[in-house]
Amino acid sequence: MDIHNRTGGNPGDGDGRGGDEVTLRPVTAEDLDRFDAEFAGPEGPGPYQWFGWTPTLRLRELHAQRGLLGGDENMLSVTAGGELAGRVEWFRRAWGRADTSWCWEIAIGLFPGARGKGIGTEAQRRLAAYLFTHTRVERIQVTTDADNVPEQRALEKAGFRLEGRLRRAQWRAGDWHDQLIFSLLRPEWSEAP
Repeated sequence: MDIHNRTGGNPGDGDGRGGDEVTLRPVTAEDLDRFDAEFAGPEGPGPYQWFGWTPTLRLRELHAQRGLLGGDENMLSVTAGGELAGRVEWFRRAWGRADTSWCWEIAIGLFPGARGKGIGTEAQRRLAAYLFTHTRVERIQVTTDADNVPEQRALEKAGFRLEGRLRRAQWRAGDWHDQLIFSLLRPEWSEAP
């Protein structure tokens, strides 16, 4: 499914690139095992997503309860060429009253071997299309480290716009780090060619 597809299709619909095709699909229990293995140490998530060792039991509980879908914290698996490449997530965030002023905040975690190949750009583009097609959200936002230039480029290619800098917003690796916030609004997505 391309970001401009208005048919309400599946996030896994093909993009016509054959073996390099990027798709999103529901997470399986086997995917959770692979996420645990790939993201277990600092090398897996990389320098911008390593927050120390954390338990993964909550993900497994949410998977057993609702398949990591249909709540305020959600996840899909990313595949490229039919192989598991990582995951995308979306979380409900509020700007004011939670019942009237909420948006989705998305995140991505790719395995080291899947980075730098355009998979992240396409996965985030597909997730935005999925969320705009299947939810009434007006805004999708993303934060990333101010030094994470590859993710900033991926977001811009996926149609997101830089809104600003959140100073010393994230504690990681023994220090405070600035974050950049990007967004994509429904009118921007629906008016794109």
